[in-house]
Amino acid sequence: MGKKEKGDREKRSKKRSYEDEDYEEDAPGAESQEAVPTAAGKQVDESSTKLDEYGAKDYRLQMLLKADHSSRPLWVAPDGHIFLEAFSPVYKYAQDFLVAIAEPVCRPIHVHEYKLTAYSLYAAVSVGLQTSDIIEYLQKLSKTSVPDGIIQFIKLCTVSYGKVKLVLKHNRYFVESAFPDVIQRLLQDPVIRDCRLRTAEGEEPELITEVISNKPAISKTQDNGGASTSQSADGQRGSSQVPEDIYSYYEQMDKEEEEEEETQTVSFEIRQEMIEELQKRCIQLEYPLLAEYDFRNDTVNPDINMDLKPTAVLRPYQEKSLRKMFGNGRARSGVIVLPCGAGKSLVGVTAACTVRKRCLVLGNSSVSVEQWKSQFKMWSTIDDSLICRFTSDAKDKPIGCSVAISTYSMLGHTTKRSWEAESNGVDAQPGVGAHHPRRGPHNPSEDVQACSDHSPGPL
Repeated sequence: MGKKEKGDREKRSKKRSYEDEDYEEDAPGAESQEAVPTAAGKQVDESSTKLDEYGAKDYRLQMLLKADHSSRPLWVAPDGHIFLEAFSPVYKYAQDFLVAIAEPVCRPIHVHEYKLTAYSLYAAVSVGLQTSDIIEYLQKLSKTSVPDGIIQFIKLCTVSYGKVKLVLKHNRYFVESAFPDVIQRLLQDPVIRDCRLRTAEGEEPELITEVISNKPAISKTQDNGGASTSQSADGQRGSSQVPEDIYSYYEQMDKEEEEEEETQTVSFEIRQEMIEELQKRCIQLEYPLLAEYDFRNDTVNPDINMDLKPTAVLRPYQEKSLRKMFGNGRARSGVIVLPCGAGKSLVGVTAACTVRKRCLVLGNSSVSVEQWKSQFKMWSTIDDSLICRFTSDAKDKPIGCSVAISTYSMLGHTTKRSWEAESNGVDAQPGVGAHHPRRGPHNPSEDVQACSDHSPGPL
């Protein structure tokens, strides 16, 4: 009995050592740090923070209490932590804002804690928030004066983020910016200059100047059941506890999201085989690229005959997530995170119906694949013949397919496939951007939209 227990312990220790080795190989630190922007590693400066007689941090000199602090919901600490009073009548205003600019730490019933990080601020800029907007609204919501270190940290992390975009137009890639000086600065770099598409004579073409319209692709519903945050707070406005400056500023931000704006941009075209090199270099230069797909003006890829059914009604948070994705009339690259049972499938179907181009849907199991197909048929008007499944059990013919549904394991399968899979024209090593002799050259529009479902449970 003793020998058996000793052998089991040795086996378990060996297993743990193997797992530790695998973890070390997959650890982020083991990879090259070239693709990480320098600003992402910056932290809030706390060098001016003093300690009291008990050794605790004393923020009283940096956080001066406002006269109307009782009507403000936030405490902004110099270390980047933000505390939100959930019982405040202005809670809803502040929560939407903090979700956009900070990462949640813990959210008990009465007081929620958030943390400002470089990545959270980058995400805020990517959905259209400007540096001045973040600072101004934070100052309005805070019970105290916002520490100077926090203001400097926000400026440092957002000064160059969101100013340059990688836009997919007509199956061609363009580097675009509303700031001509930023474009000129990037073109002075030899690596980026080498990524630029040249004419047949080898000359650099002129910069492309155009005026684009930023009309939202998802408009806000005025239905009572799906009222926006500002609308739901109308009843709160009458209370003297809600400061007028907070309400008016939030209303202004809501209107700006809905207004159609025209922006003059400068852009230049990029060689498609140099996209990865371009993205890495822009990160090194502290100008990470925001990826967007101009699907409205895409005349190269045919539209799919697919719309939402009248019975498909979005919930307020679903609508809000889609407005962030299509806020400027284009499809932004990013991740929409929703809990189980929140209706991720409907959000994915709505996104596909908005873009109306070919799309790829990935699930974590064959059950999820079947659910996605049923959700497309339930919520959209797409014809059943345009939906193609590819799993170990179901291999539909991809002829005329517009919506391809598969699993992560099928996409990452690297060994030899079955005869049926090979006969359907599936590459032995599939992946986004892969070339196949029977499918012709890679179509970049297929990369734009991929809906994933990590929870196999139904809506």
